[in-house]
Formats: sequence, C-alpha cells, structure tokens
Amino acid sequence: MTDRINGGTFKQMVLFGAACITQQKQAINDLNVFPVPDGDTGTNMSLTIQTAATELRRIQPTTLDQAVKATASALLRGARGNSGVILSLLFRGMSKSFKGMQEADGAALAAAMTEGVTTAYSAVMKPAEGTVLTVSRLAAKRAVEAAQERNEVEYVLYEAIKTGYVTLAETTDMNPVLKKAGVVDAGGKGYLIILEGMLRSLQGEEIPEIDASGDKEKADFAAIGDEDITFTFDTVFIVRKTSDKSIEPFRTYLNSIGDSLVIGEDDEAFKVHVHTDIPGAALTEAAKYGTLEVAKIENMRIQAEDMAAGKKTISADQLDDEDMTPHAEETPAVAAPEKRYGFLAVCAGDGLAEAFRDLGVDRIVSGGQTMNPSTESILREVEQTPSEVVFILPNNKNIIMAAQQCVGLTEKEIIVIPTATVPQGITAMMNADLEQEDPQAIAAAMTAAAQTVTTAQITYAARNSDFDGFAINEGDYLALVDGKLLGTDRSIDALLEQLAALAAEKNAEFITVFYGEGVSDEEAEAASIHFRTACPDCELSLLAGGQPVYYYIVSME
Repeated sequence: MTDRINGGTFKQMVLFGAACITQQKQAINDLNVFPVPDGDTGTNMSLTIQTAATELRRIQPTTLDQAVKATASALLRGARGNSGVILSLLFRGMSKSFKGMQEADGAALAAAMTEGVTTAYSAVMKPAEGTVLTVSRLAAKRAVEAAQERNEVEYVLYEAIKTGYVTLAETTDMNPVLKKAGVVDAGGKGYLIILEGMLRSLQGEEIPEIDASGDKEKADFAAIGDEDITFTFDTVFIVRKTSDKSIEPFRTYLNSIGDSLVIGEDDEAFKVHVHTDIPGAALTEAAKYGTLEVAKIENMRIQAEDMAAGKKTISADQLDDEDMTPHAEETPAVAAPEKRYGFLAVCAGDGLAEAFRDLGVDRIVSGGQTMNPSTESILREVEQTPSEVVFILPNNKNIIMAAQQCVGLTEKEIIVIPTATVPQGITAMMNADLEQEDPQAIAAAMTAAAQTVTTAQITYAARNSDFDGFAINEGDYLALVDGKLLGTDRSIDALLEQLAALAAEKNAEFITVFYGEGVSDEEAEAASIHFRTACPDCELSLLAGGQPVYYYIVSME
C-alpha cells in the first residue's frame, strides 16, 4: 500500500487518469441523454485534463505543491464545457489544500478532495443532485472516514472510488431524466474514471497507450474541389530575431495576404504557419524582423488531388513537429485599453459573427454547440479586446462557466452576461447602454433584455433516444424552444409550422430567422413564409447565419 504521495507521484497519477478518460471518452459521451449534437461530457473532460497532462510532461515537480498547482492552473485555462470547468474546480480546491506541502498522507488527500468539492459547489449557482457534484461529495466524505481507519493514500483513494461508484449508480434515481433513460450521470462517471486511473498509477500499472486514430473522422478528399481551397500554399518557416522589434505589424501583414495564421514566439525566434498565394512575399517581409532559418512550402491544391487519388502526400504541417521553443500556442500581447467598454461574443458561423460585429462586438470566439471553447481560448480574445471592461456573451449554456473562469486571470475587468443562445446575445447587445458609468448597471440591463427573447432552433437527432415523451430516431429533425424539445419529425417544414404557430401564440412582434450552413437561400426564403403567414404584422428578418448543427435559429420577441 502506498502511504504517501509526492510531486512526481502525483504527476504520474494525473497522466494515468488523463489516459484513462481519453480511452473511454466515447463511452461517457454515450451516456448523454439529450439527443441533440452537443459538446459531449467525455470529450470535454478529456480535452480539459489533457491540458494538464501536456503541462506536466514539460516539468519535473520536486514537491506535491508544484505538481498540483501546475495541474490546477492548466485545467483552469483548458476547461471546456460545464463538465470540464467542474473538473478544474475539483482540482483547484485540491491545490489550495496541498499548498506548501512536499508530500501528503491519506488524511491530507481526503482533506484536499473535500476542499475540491467545496470549491466546485461554491462556483455552481444551483447545484443539482445526481451529478458529478454528488458523486465527488460523497466520495470525499468516505475518503475522510477511510483516512481515520488507515492513513494510507492508496486505501483512502480506493475507498473513495468504491463509494463513488455506489453513488454513481444512485444518480439514475436522483435525476428524473437519467431515470427515464436508464443511465448514470456522465460527469460523475468521467470523474471516477480519472480517479481510477490515479489509483492504478499508485498500484504500479503501466499507463495505457492511447490510439488517437479512431478520434478523427476520415475526410472525403475526393469531395474537396479546387474551389474549396482559398489559398494555394501551406507555408511554414522559422525566423531567428536580430532585434527587439515587435512582430505585430508582420502579423497584420500576413493576415492581409492569407489565412490560418499561427505565430509562435519566444525571446530568440518566431515560427509562422500561414496559408497564402504569395509565400515569397511572406518570406521577404519576414526578413525585416530577423534571419530566416528554415522554411517549407507545400501546394495544397496538388496535395488535395493526390489524396483524392489515394496517393501518399507529405504536408508542410509536419514541420510543426520540429523541436522549437516555445512549445505552447502563441500568446498575443494584451491590447491596450482604447475605451472603457468592450464586448466579446462566442458564436459559430460567419453571418452570426458579422451580426455581432455590426452591433459593436469587438472580438469573436469561434465556438458553440459541439465546439465548446476552452477558458484559455476565451481569455486570449479577452486580452485582445481594447477596453478596460470586457463583457462576454457565451451564447451557450455549456460555455457560461468556462467564460466565468476568465475572471481573475487578467487585469481587465470581466463581466459575463449569461446568454444561453445567440438570439439572447444579440438582444443583450442591442440593450447595451454605453453611456452608463456603472458596468454592473449595463450588465443588469443586458441580462434582463436577454430573458425577453424566445429562442427556437431546428437541428437533428445525433442518437436514438426516448426523451421527454418523444421516441426519437437518429437523423430525425428536432425543434427546440429555449432548450426544451418541442417536437420531432422527418420533415423540417412540419417543425417550421409548429414554430410559426408558437410565434403567433406569443404575439411575436419581431422575428429573426438565421439559416445555417447547407441551407440554400431558396430554402430559407420558403422557411420564412411560414412565419410571415402566421404573424403577418410582425417585423421579420431573414439572415444567413452560416451556423453549423442548427438548420435554423429563430428569435422571437
């Protein structure tokens, strides 16, 4: 039995736990009850803890405090979705408890698990029973009891996991939705898988190898036409700096001649990845900032042709495997405040992004349903917002907590408006009074306005489900109203009729229909007729949102 743990031991425990949940993330995803495509629990928890694993591989912690602090910090910034945020909070609490400790015994581990639960509960506005919170709370409670029986880390963790699984089985009866579906809570399951991995590490097992090949869908390269490639050349190069000159003007220039730009920079050099039609111009401009060390340019149009023909091709992206510091993603400089108030919105789709920009939003984070951005991704755009105060519009209930974790990570004042949908975010922006001196007053008005919107969405069923009285088959169309299932059908028109009738019932005066990617202008115009017919006196707008997942997002006010 392992009596105590130190920094090196804890590092291996987290690496093992990360490997285990990555192995089983799809099984956890399959526990999600709601049939719509979403940022699934297993994926979010796996991506979140992998950020900690990446950080831990880079360091050799000499104390337990160092290992847990590094883990908590990485989890905080990498947190995705509510499940990822709660996971980060559980470890953040542990970090508080282990602060200053070289190593820990069973009693200290139990205390740390308890502090983690306290931290997680304090961050959730309305904690619900039958979730990961319940599982972690009762597991920690048992850990405290076990430590009094045998003050050994391995024994304490074993007993906590055992009680956790008993509790997990009970979550089915605690939550009516889980009970009807006959499944346990996905977040609780994910947390226990991580703890199990940590225990297996203590027991001397080898960390399981992860086969990432199954995580990626195989692209249909034959379906990629020449018109789908915006810029021809995939260009990657490294420049050794010869002065302290800022490369921000160079970044601006590259954005003007290409896309897919990523720049990694340290004190001595910077590495560029960009897609452009004029790679020579990019290299010539780069010479103004230093000495070119290495470059690789590949023609993506030829690559696409080769892949479509089944030929083997080499991508310039392989240059990303070169060993170069920094290993982390680029860290852009903080934008100096040019004004008092700034705004950041999360959305997916060029049309939706443009709508937010037209309303005064400064920065856009690409994300939403199925694409929950990490806290770090949101924070990066916060830092680039040129204002003292930054209002964040998450526009998805599964992103709100990740946005809230940005508070305290920057010198900018952050206020999160808890918008759960894009229409709520747009209405909130329309009610932002920049003449107000009190930012909290602005936030209150925006939040209140957002609650006046009814959001309807049409999407598809990602899995078979018996949900809320509906027998749903994979591929069915689903109509949602404020996140609740209104109806299911094999015909989108039938669902549009239901939504139009609902708009008439609510006496909607303003209706905006955002149509998604894959919906033609003609189909969208036909869809709008349902609302024009049901609500002839309303002010109706039809906009190309370009959003994935949802065929239509409808705002009713």
